Amino acid sequence: MRVLGFMTGTSLDACDMAILETDGETIFAFGPAGERKLTEETRALALEATQAAMSWPRGAPEPGVFKAAAEAVAREHFEAAEGFLAEHGLTWADIDLMGMHGQTVLHERPQEGRVGRTVQLGDAQWLADAAGVPVAYDFRTADVAAGGEGAPLAPIYHLARARSAGMAAPLAVLNVGGVANVTFWPGGDDIAAFDTGPGNGMIDLLMQSRGAGRFDEGGKYASVGQVDEGVLRGLLAHPYFQAPPPKSLDRYDFSLEPLEALRLEDAAATLVAFTAEAVKLGFDIMGGAPRELIVCGGGRRNPVLMQAFAERLAVPVTTAEDHGWRGDAIEAEAFAYLAARTARGLPISFPKTTGVAAPMTGGRIVRPNR
Repeated sequence: MRVLGFMTGTSLDACDMAILETDGETIFAFGPAGERKLTEETRALALEATQAAMSWPRGAPEPGVFKAAAEAVAREHFEAAEGFLAEHGLTWADIDLMGMHGQTVLHERPQEGRVGRTVQLGDAQWLADAAGVPVAYDFRTADVAAGGEGAPLAPIYHLARARSAGMAAPLAVLNVGGVANVTFWPGGDDIAAFDTGPGNGMIDLLMQSRGAGRFDEGGKYASVGQVDEGVLRGLLAHPYFQAPPPKSLDRYDFSLEPLEALRLEDAAATLVAFTAEAVKLGFDIMGGAPRELIVCGGGRRNPVLMQAFAERLAVPVTTAEDHGWRGDAIEAEAFAYLAARTARGLPISFPKTTGVAAPMTGGRIVRPNR
């Protein structure tokens, strides 16, 4: 199948797109990839939906803003894809299937005696009708309903990507988005994965809360700051880091309150160190560092963060591009791959990636009404 995958992250920056030719097992060809920045209107609706989700009681009707935000996200995907396909000389008739992750507005991990909750907004039926192409979506809720974490889901694609590139185990792939997650591949068909801790999300929230922009571009503030070791130790004392994997996070699970007394530069530097030290703790949980760490996601563009990984992790650190991968497109590619697996009824989550009892399928497919 020729599958168009989409990803919109919790940074609310852009709609990422990538085309794969795949049967959900083998990657036969990589089509074009690109992105389109989200409009301010869609960002505002998604932020409003996120705030509503944070105070949404279990069992209560879903917040009214969800419906408007879901349609806005779908329209954003359609308009982004229209331009993307035209740019590359393609039409909707060239696409067999789409994979839409949707915009995450809520992710609560399971707790003792209580399943988790996860919500990704995006009106898949609207998108399918507008494009005339089936849409695979809702990739996480079945896993959560079965007692899993619902995240991360990209590990099975990381394995396929490493194999298609002829890479050798053991290695790890770290995706640094709003939250950072790592995939360990010790060899064979075995993979393990979990969220290590914050990625870009806390740094973005810090910048926004201090009126310094949406993110720390190029690590400008962190590069001239000093790490506050006391605050860092306090952040690393969070019980999440002692919990065994699989485990997952929401970008709002850690508070900025411990950083309030620090000047902006020092707070940013401390959060960079926090992100790197959280990955190091993840390595410790897994019993040691891999032979190589491949970094993808937006965080790889922050040179201060990449330097922190290199200095604080006892492992060679490379970027996706060092291996010929498209670092900005990995997650969009992953959801194209997962869409193909959904269409074929292949599992997308596993005991060592989300904590489900056995490998399980996930995702739903809607077909256009025309």
